[in-house]
Order: sequence, then C-alpha cells, then structure tokens
Amino acid sequence: MKDILAAIQSPDSTPADFAALPLPESYRAITVHKDETDMFAGLTTRDKDPRKSIHLDDVPVPELGPGEALVAVMASSVNYNSVWTSIFEPLSTFGFLERYGKLSELTKRHDLPYHVIGSDLAGVVLRTGPGVNAWKPGDEVVAHCLSVELESSDGHNDTMLDPEQRIWGFETNFGGLAEIALVKSNQLMPKPDHLSWEEAAAPGLVNSTAYRQLVSRNGAGMKQGDNVLIWGASGGLGSYATQFALAGGANPICVVSSPQKADICRAMGAEAIIDRNAEDYRFWKDEHNQDPREWKRFGKRIRELTGGEDVDIVFEHPGRETFGASVYVTRKGGTIVTCASTSGFNHEYDNRYLWMSLKRIIGSHFANYREAWEANRLVAKGKIHPTLSKVYSLEETGQAAYDVHRNLHQGKVGVLCLAPEEGLGVRDEEKRAQHIDAINRFRNI
Repeated sequence: MKDILAAIQSPDSTPADFAALPLPESYRAITVHKDETDMFAGLTTRDKDPRKSIHLDDVPVPELGPGEALVAVMASSVNYNSVWTSIFEPLSTFGFLERYGKLSELTKRHDLPYHVIGSDLAGVVLRTGPGVNAWKPGDEVVAHCLSVELESSDGHNDTMLDPEQRIWGFETNFGGLAEIALVKSNQLMPKPDHLSWEEAAAPGLVNSTAYRQLVSRNGAGMKQGDNVLIWGASGGLGSYATQFALAGGANPICVVSSPQKADICRAMGAEAIIDRNAEDYRFWKDEHNQDPREWKRFGKRIRELTGGEDVDIVFEHPGRETFGASVYVTRKGGTIVTCASTSGFNHEYDNRYLWMSLKRIIGSHFANYREAWEANRLVAKGKIHPTLSKVYSLEETGQAAYDVHRNLHQGKVGVLCLAPEEGLGVRDEEKRAQHIDAINRFRNI
C-alpha cells in the first residue's frame, strides 16, 4: 500500500505507472461479522453500540470482473446505512449478500462471513476490468453507490427501477470504508478538483439522494418560489437539501433541534428556521397516538415564516416521528417526498388530509447515474459544497458511526482511509480560494 500511496502523492505519476503497480494481497477494511449478528439481541436501537460490532480487518483483495474497477480509497464517510449495518437493523445485511451471491458465479465473491461496508469514496483507479473504456488507472474519482446489473428492460428508463438495483457497500460487499474498494465502472465520477480527498468523499450518497428527492423529475421536481420544509436541515442529508433549495430559488423552511444547528442553516443562507426543541413540538401524545393540535400549531408557525403560505414540498426522512405532521402541513396539491425512516419505518398519518387535499407521497431512493452525475457536477462547479464537520481515522470508524447513530454530529462525518492526513488532494487552489468559506462552513460552527 505504501507504493500505491506514493504514486498517488507524486505529481509525476502516469497512468502507466499506476497500471504497473502490483496489487497487494490484502488491505485494511472496516467490517461487520456474520457470526455476530445477534450480539445486540434484546437491546433497544439506541442502546446498540456500533463501536462493538465494527472491526478493522485485513481482507483479501477481491477478484476484478468485467465492467468493474478497483479503487485506492483515500477517504470515505459514514452514512446512516453504515449505522444500520453495524447494529444489524432493520435486518442483517448478510441476507443481502447471500441473495446477491446467488445471482451469478461472479457475484459469489460478495457472499462472505464478513461485510466490508461504506457507500462513499474519493480515490484513484488502480485497475479496470474488461469492457471498461471510460476510466483508466490513475484517474482521480468519486463513486456513487448505485449498483445495477441492467439485464432487465425495467431499469433502462430509470436505473433505480432495475430489479437488481442495490446500494454498494450496504447490499453489496467491498465498500468504501477501506483502503481498496471494488465498484462497477458506472459508479465512477470525476473528483471535484478544488476539494481535498475527505471533502470530495463527503457529498456522494447524501448529495445524490437529496438531488433526486428534491430536484429531479423522479422526485419532487422543485421549482423557483416553492416553500420547502426540510427536516434535519443541518444534518448529512438535510444540509444538501437546504443548499439545493437555496440554489434553485426555493424558500427552505429549516427544521432543526438546537440553536447551533439553526446557526448552521443561517450560515448556508436560510432565513426561515424552526428549532423544534426550543418550541417544544410533541407530535405524539404517547407511543400509539399522535396529537393533531401539535400539527396545527406547527402549521401555524410555518405560515408565520412564509407570509401565510403552506409548504409546497416536505423533504421527509425522519419517518414515524414526523410523518403525520408532514402530511398535515403540506399545501393542497403539494408533495411529501420521503427517502428514509431514521425514527421508525411504520409511518402513520391521517389520510383525510392527503386524499381530500389531493396531496402526493413520493418514495425516493438514492439516485440513478445521471442524477448522481448532475449532483456531483454541481459540487465540481462550486454551486453545492461539502458539509463536512469532522474527520476520523479508519481506526476510529466505530466512534464515527456511534456519533452518527446518536446524532452527535453536524453535516457529514468523514473517514481517512489511505490519506495520511487531512487537506490532501486539492488540484485547483484558485477555485478553492473562491469557495473556502463555504467549504469550511460546517467546520467553523
């Protein structure tokens, strides 16, 4: 790995140099173990500790197949799917790997007693398999996390509809929280040249998810002037939704849980902010019953911030805790678009407020290659910025996942893999200088 890192850090390295580098037999990777899937049995979700289930192991370099690439990972990041994997909720990911392993002789590689996790990376291509023409060794890349086979007609209008659609590093093996990752070549995109490795790795999953959910025609199709309610607006996902709303001429109404998070939203340029803890919204009377009076109070507060208008779009991802309120406060004919359920998967709402007011609920899951490419292009152009707040070493990934699980973080949490320190990998200092305040926005608060 030392020779690989030296080649990446040398300004004189050529594609031929990278192609000639011998691959190591093994690499360090963050894993969970199949024989530990019951380790948290009987514990509540909150009491399950990723630091106990996440391991740093030496694992063999996987075989490279057609249409694939091996990438030296300089940096990655922690997403909620890595937290879910680490606490084996809502179910163990080894079931995903077993099913994928039955698809073909080649996919058998993924069905292992360990799972290399992680759905983001920034790094350098080391090898490409047969049929790969768009990328070559030495290319500096980021990867989006959509893995598809595209053998069915279903996915050729929108690859997210492919019956063999999976999230890399969650439903497949050999993910990005490692020194080397295996990806399909159509996961690769150019690394934004004004960002460091850890900054470039941070947007990936959440930026693409927010783009499809909010901007794309496959999601809410946001337009200028829309009022957009964004839950968790300073978090890993919501921080990108807030930026897309502002960049697209919409009006974000940012829901946060602390004055510090409200300050982050103001720093991004948002003006309409609701601190749900300070205003003490309690949407549930008890475990089984919601409180419509609180929905009404919440809707009234929104109208105070919008000049009397209801929201056109609700950017939903908390799920059970907030969904009833989300449906209620959306304007007649408006859209609730949901991509996750971090507070619970069983959503409950009063359907009268949906059907009689002609509202729509849209399910949105990650993004297709084109949407991910467009989202990455906006980062490369300096229109959307990474929301990186803190960076951990590969050895500290368990703590990073714990912090995300307990919502102790702001924005995104990065992980250095091969990169020996922060701040490396910047190729365009002039562009970086133009955006440095925005790049460091989540670091400075």
